[in-house]
Amino acid sequence: MGYIVFAIILVLTHYGLWKLFVKAGFKGWESLIPIYREYLIAKISGRPGWWIALLLIPIVNIFVFFGLYIDLAKDFGKQRFWEHAATILLPFVVFPLWGNDAKTTYLGMSATPAFKEKYPYKKSLAREWADAIVFAVVAATLIRGFLIEAYMIPTGSMEKSLLVGDFLFVSKLNYGPRVPMTPIAFPFAHHTMPLTGGKAYWDGLQLGYTRLPGFEEIERNDVVVFNYPMEADAPFNRPVDKRENYIKRAVGIPGDTISLREAKLYVNGEPGFEPPHGQMDYYVYTDGTGLNPQRLHDMRIEYYTYAREPYLLFLTEEAYNEVKSWANVTKIIPNIRHRDTAEPGVFPNNALYSWNIDNFGPVVVPKKGWTIPLDTLTLPFYERAITVYEGNTLEKRTDGYYLNGTKTDSYTFKMNYYWMMGDNRHNSEDARTWGFVPEDHIVGKALFVWLSWDKDGTFLSKIRWNRLFMGIK
Repeated sequence: MGYIVFAIILVLTHYGLWKLFVKAGFKGWESLIPIYREYLIAKISGRPGWWIALLLIPIVNIFVFFGLYIDLAKDFGKQRFWEHAATILLPFVVFPLWGNDAKTTYLGMSATPAFKEKYPYKKSLAREWADAIVFAVVAATLIRGFLIEAYMIPTGSMEKSLLVGDFLFVSKLNYGPRVPMTPIAFPFAHHTMPLTGGKAYWDGLQLGYTRLPGFEEIERNDVVVFNYPMEADAPFNRPVDKRENYIKRAVGIPGDTISLREAKLYVNGEPGFEPPHGQMDYYVYTDGTGLNPQRLHDMRIEYYTYAREPYLLFLTEEAYNEVKSWANVTKIIPNIRHRDTAEPGVFPNNALYSWNIDNFGPVVVPKKGWTIPLDTLTLPFYERAITVYEGNTLEKRTDGYYLNGTKTDSYTFKMNYYWMMGDNRHNSEDARTWGFVPEDHIVGKALFVWLSWDKDGTFLSKIRWNRLFMGIK
């Protein structure tokens, strides 16, 4: 349905442009040729031809593109605010109307001093403010969507590499900005309207996945922000780019084989990344005197407050050595699940695989162009990617598998996928629970911490000054 609506919008917009080009003394078919059309619009409006080169510069090109079409509207005497807003938001409505309106005529090149002198237009104070606000909203939206975005760490899944209360800048440029897939949305809101609640977007128009060129590919162990893939399901049923933002480490890239043994990560059979500030939870036994909650709080050690002996504490290697040295601590045992013990809720949630979060795999991360056989061994891992993420129908019949109604015994992936895990591996909902993250869910690369707020700090220590502008590794 979204593609049909998009096609209708394109047809109406180009029909209107055809009519306007004819009124300006050009051939209608010239309005159908991208880039050349914008070159002619610059000529119709009196802009220099070299402006077209600006369309090659990311971010700048968006302002130049819309600026040219606003110039075109001015060429036909459309100077009011609503007319300029409609030029940007509703060209498929106003272009055909103006093109067929006998009273709308080409007045001349609006970007020239002679035009401004002949057709002066003084903006009211309200119009000046409206233009400034619209420009600010558009600029901020473009920067947020295509350049860089702020993100806050809401949970402890990346502790202690990243802390709850860390505010990050996330680059959209490193991996390439993703073109909005749900373009009609309330500015600055992600998926829910502020204050009132409800959807902050209209899902009646959804575009296919497109990503502009970036500076680099995702490398193994990058810290990546992405859309949570499970929100494709009820009760959310959100479009890809409106799913909740998560942040994890990409420990597996396309084609990697991932496994865990005794809570140790292995990638392609070799020891994987071990975060230097990552945490593990331990059972801590004392001589009966217990642990001082204030001491744990001062050390920012996370623990289950309802627990008694043994205490379950989340510790970095440094904190582990510190707690182990306490005189009343008699024993510390890592909380690691036994091998071959099935744990509910662990991917792929199938009886054939008795896995848990500490003993897991091996599983191969799908790669674009990789072909797999369709059988009872592969489908538990890849059926969701085939159907939900890549939009196919897959049906098992008595005589085999049918993909989009055609019998087949194999499938070739259309996208790359990633294996995302938190550094706090016993306090992280990650790929071990919900599997692969498709490339169209990737938002950007975490760059650095610009502010770090400790909610448990005192008045003078709320800001963690030592983390400001800290790069993310």
